[in-house]
Amino acid sequence: MNDRAVAVVRAGALTTVQDLGRTGYAHLGVPRSGALAPAAARLVNRLVGNPEGAAVLETTVDGCALRPRCAVTVAVGGAPCPVRVDGRPAAWGTTVRVGAGSVLEVGAAVRGLRSYVAFGGGIAVEPVLGSRSADLLSGLGPAPLAEGTVLPLGADTGVRRPVDVPPWPGPVAELVLRVRLGPRDDWFTAEALRTFSTRAYRVSPASNRIGLRLEGPALERTRPGELPSEGMVLGAVQVPPDGRPVVFLADHPTTGGYPVVAVVREADLGAAAQAVPGTPVRFVPVG
Repeated sequence: MNDRAVAVVRAGALTTVQDLGRTGYAHLGVPRSGALAPAAARLVNRLVGNPEGAAVLETTVDGCALRPRCAVTVAVGGAPCPVRVDGRPAAWGTTVRVGAGSVLEVGAAVRGLRSYVAFGGGIAVEPVLGSRSADLLSGLGPAPLAEGTVLPLGADTGVRRPVDVPPWPGPVAELVLRVRLGPRDDWFTAEALRTFSTRAYRVSPASNRIGLRLEGPALERTRPGELPSEGMVLGAVQVPPDGRPVVFLADHPTTGGYPVVAVVREADLGAAAQAVPGTPVRFVPVG
């Protein structure tokens, strides 16, 4: 029980290993992937003394349960949730010491969707193309967690960075996304562009790590047909034939044939990771 690893007791709805992603491979059809709320992933890593790009766990909705095989320092952040060690309440949003063989329970999100779990030393699964992130679109990286999975941990430096009050942003009641119009805004009527920038949408339950799907008014096009496939970037707002926008997130495809009406500022996408179904969404064009 003294090896540096952690075993999965309860995998949860969707728990994956994520770091800050694999950049530089879009021309090969490989998405960036990585934590959907990178600021939260960076902060839990800082709390346990890891480099900010170390691999963490990203849970979805109902958390997970883990049994470390060695004593570890852990931080749980992102979406607020109950944390327990061997059934006893423990702190969320700061460091917790978990003994070898104890069970760390990361509970269901109280607000938001995704919590992040960092272990001192980081999760040391084998990197693929320079990243340990699980990519649900292409299948690169480690598979989503399953009961009985054993994850290796890296060496813990033991160096902690004291933080009096970690700056945890709460999940928003309304998601406001700043966008730059284009490159295919000319495919939409003037009325559609007014609708896009003034009307409210809602987050659809069909959203996932690939894209934030929205419910609301359809955007009318000025022309029929579809584009030849072209490159897609993180935050692209693609409009499929039903006219309802989709905001591309970390596991998005690198090409697509539907017109992109706008691109969301990357700084706003972390909040999108915590937007539960039904959350109002507004797009605000900026220069």
